Amino acid sequence: MSIETTPDADAEGESTPEAEVTRLATEFGEAISELPAYREFAEAKAAVEESEEAQEKIREFEGLREEFMLARQTGAATNDDLRELQRAQQELHEIPAMNEFLRAQSDLELTFQELNEMISAPLAVDFGEKAGGCCQD
Repeated sequence: MSIETTPDADAEGESTPEAEVTRLATEFGEAISELPAYREFAEAKAAVEESEEAQEKIREFEGLREEFMLARQTGAATNDDLRELQRAQQELHEIPAMNEFLRAQSDLELTFQELNEMISAPLAVDFGEKAGGCCQD
């Protein structure tokens, strides 16, 4: 199998715009991974993944959410079902590891929003929206 790649230089040996953007994007990603907000997020995510309590509550919440969504689609969801789902979510968020993860995730998302605005400004398009695909919330 052959995979074509974009050359890093044109016939005169000069870097192409595509190669330069690819290089800068790689450096940008590496720089993001060094940000305190990213490091805190990665550490908090690992803590949640290692927490048996958090994993159990996640499974419980996901199961209840799936049941609720199915009940809602069929018109069988009740306010009690919604309250049970909200209770499970609250219990999940009260776990210290999950609480820290949610805080770190929010901080990282704010950083990404700021970076997106900086990238988007000279483009006249919302870079993050276009990069995210068609199905953004």
